[in-house]
Amino acid sequence: MLLRQLEYLVALARERHFVRAAAACFVSQPSLSAAIRRLEHELGVPIVRRGRRYEGLTPEGEVVLAWAHRLLAERDGLRQELSALRDGLSGTLRLGVVPTALPTASLVTNPFCERHPRARVSIESLSSAEITHGLAEFELDAAMTYLDDDTRGGGLRRLPLYEERYVLLTPVDGPLATAPTARWAQAATLPLCLLGPRMRNRRIIDECFAADGATAAPTIESDSVAGLYAHLPGGRWSSVISHAWLHMFGVPDGMRVVPLEGPAHGPRVGLVTGPDDPPSVLAAALLTVARAADVRQALNELLRTYLDGHG
Repeated sequence: MLLRQLEYLVALARERHFVRAAAACFVSQPSLSAAIRRLEHELGVPIVRRGRRYEGLTPEGEVVLAWAHRLLAERDGLRQELSALRDGLSGTLRLGVVPTALPTASLVTNPFCERHPRARVSIESLSSAEITHGLAEFELDAAMTYLDDDTRGGGLRRLPLYEERYVLLTPVDGPLATAPTARWAQAATLPLCLLGPRMRNRRIIDECFAADGATAAPTIESDSVAGLYAHLPGGRWSSVISHAWLHMFGVPDGMRVVPLEGPAHGPRVGLVTGPDDPPSVLAAALLTVARAADVRQALNELLRTYLDGHG
């Protein structure tokens, strides 16, 4: 059994088409098909359901695919470790990030790149479910995501980075502009711009509104933090945001930050690495950098600055 055969199988499962899989592997379609047939012969089990076109993997094929991901990840890890011993850490760190944590990703990726100048970082904005799949299939080295999410699988390492804290962004000439704090029910009466209901952050915020006997009815909803912030300048809309977003977007002109009464902290956000033991060299290096970065303290100090400067 050759690792090349496993690479072909992974490509076929990803592309779900023999010709596309062959093109992705830079081989001819007959060569890819022959290699997978040899793999079936060597293992003594059918791997691919064959018809006039690709119809998926057999149950045995799914088992082989899981091992293929694991073995190829081990191969990549060996290369990275040897490269680190020879020349310093190199390679590409594959990092998945839930959209609401993207504004804080640079707090760990920048020091990672500073410490390991020969390494690169590839960041993907992914849902929690996509992150779980990517880690399990060794398609990601690490992820920034909600640690309290029920979709988190077993065998994964978790490093808490910070707890979300929610504040109100509101126009300086609005009804709550001079308030030292605001209740969630008061915020619900304002013209609001919030993330859409499919976003985990929005569902958490809705729970906070409900706990204060209110329901938010935003006029504008966005599926990204950037889309939300794009509507805030101009003094028309208010929004409830995670304090972590202040790191990237700050406070728009003409607005101020008002603390919301209620839970001091929301769910935890942290780094998660895959089930490989030990973790890949790149993932282990990221964890080391993240522990020293003290993201929680950096974000809390930033929030304090805005509250002191705009209160």
